[in-house]
This record gives sequence, C-alpha cells and structure tokens, in this order.
Amino acid sequence: MGTPQKIMEASQLKVVARQVRRDILRQVYNVQSGHPGGSLGLADYFTALFFHFMKHNPSSFSMEAENEDVFILSNGHVSPVYYSVLARSGYFPVAELNTFRLINSRLQGHPATHEGLPGIRVATGSLGQGLSVAAGIALSKKLNNDDSTVFVVTGDGELQEGQIWEAVMYAAHNKLDNMLVAVDFNGQQIDGSTLDIMGFDEIGSKFAAFGWEVVYMDGNNMDEILAVVPQAQENMGKGKPVVIVMKTEMGQGVDFMMGTHAWHGKAPNAEQFEKAMAQLPVTELGDF
Repeated sequence: MGTPQKIMEASQLKVVARQVRRDILRQVYNVQSGHPGGSLGLADYFTALFFHFMKHNPSSFSMEAENEDVFILSNGHVSPVYYSVLARSGYFPVAELNTFRLINSRLQGHPATHEGLPGIRVATGSLGQGLSVAAGIALSKKLNNDDSTVFVVTGDGELQEGQIWEAVMYAAHNKLDNMLVAVDFNGQQIDGSTLDIMGFDEIGSKFAAFGWEVVYMDGNNMDEILAVVPQAQENMGKGKPVVIVMKTEMGQGVDFMMGTHAWHGKAPNAEQFEKAMAQLPVTELGDF
C-alpha cells in the first residue's frame, strides 16, 4: 500500500526544488542534450507531488500500483525533472543521474519502461498519449474499488494534439473523478509562443466545456501549490475529473533561460552552466 514517503513542509520543499533544478542543469549539461526549460519550470510542482502530496512507496515499486497513487508524465521530454524527483525520493540511486541520455542507460531522453527503471509505469514522450493512458489507469482503479489518485502532468503545447481532447471527453463521460491533471501553462513550445503556433489563451474554459472541474494555480509558488492542490483534491470524487491550469515560467530559477522558448531543448555551454548554477545555491542534499 502506498503511503506518503515523507511529508515535507514548505521550507524543506523549497530547498529540494532548488536541488532538483541543479540536478536538471547538470543532467542536460553533462551530455549536451535534453530539455532544461520546461523541466526547470516544473521543479516546484514535481517536488510538492513527490515529497508532500502523493501516496507512494519508492522501496516497493510495482507496475500494478495497487492502493497507491500513480503519476503519469504525458509531456515526457521534461524527463530531467522527473528523474531528479524519482532519485531524490528513493526510487533509484541519485548517482544514476550521471547516466542521463547515455547509451543503454535506464534514464533515456524520454521515460521508457524497457530497462525497468523504478517509478516509470509507461513510456511517454510521443506527445498527446499520456492522458489517455492515465484515463485507463483511473478507470481500472475505479473498477477495482481502489480510491487512490492518478496524477498527470501535460504541457500546454501538447494540447494541440487531438488525442488529448479524446481523453478529456472520455474522462468526463466516464466520471473519472479520481484523476488530477495539471496543465503546465508556460506559453512556450519548441518553435515559439504557443499562442503564435496554435494556442489559446483561456485553457480552463475549454476543459470546463468538456465537463471538467477547473482550478488555477501559480506553479512556481510553493506556498500557493500547498494551498491550491488540497482545494483541487476537495473537488475530486464528485463525478468530474479535475484539472489544474498551472501557470509556470519556462526556465524558472535561471534568469537568462526565462521568458523565452530558446531553452526548450538546448543544453548550456560551460560558461552558461556555471552562470546558471551560481543562481541556484548549493544545498545540503548535495549534487550527484
């Protein structure tokens, strides 16, 4: 049975989130490959999920997740943040972060299952598919009278994929009120602003029109995350799936990476890496 691994308070979570950002930069820099921008923007929410909200047990990971919360990362390219919180919460050794994106590593550029990395239950990264998988898991839990939660993160650029909206319709039709989806609303994607590419400004109204309960949150404010997620959870179990429209900043924590899509999928050079790390002071958790 999944239990909260360790429920941290806001001050502790902020330190962990800073370390997660250091981990993200180091992973991407070491192999000169990966997606730092979105990963940095999601560090606060991922930290809050894995160290405060989710009922999970890293020491006894199983694919079945019976009576345990499940997390699905739909926009799998932000794997650096995912791998960091998995390692830091005990799913695998922190030192394994050194193998990110290397040949035969369990830490592929997009989360994969074929190497058996604990914490990963589905391969994601082909955008648009994760929400469908999560809906299937949520339905399975309902059929098995398992009252745990299926947490999902999807990107705002990913909402351009049609399969997302099929899953949105399916979840509402089947009253999957055990799902808590967070849309990473950073307004950026690989080619530029989501509004310029093929976006819409008011995401929440779209989900509401499909029969979802909608909550709004600043995903880079830990105190607000700790206040709003419980409000979202209070709306669960009432016949509607719940979505958090979560405003974030791509590249959050590193000033020259913020406010632009340029760091969606680009690694920093040596000078940029040192400058970025200097903005994220060393923590007692230590680097890998």
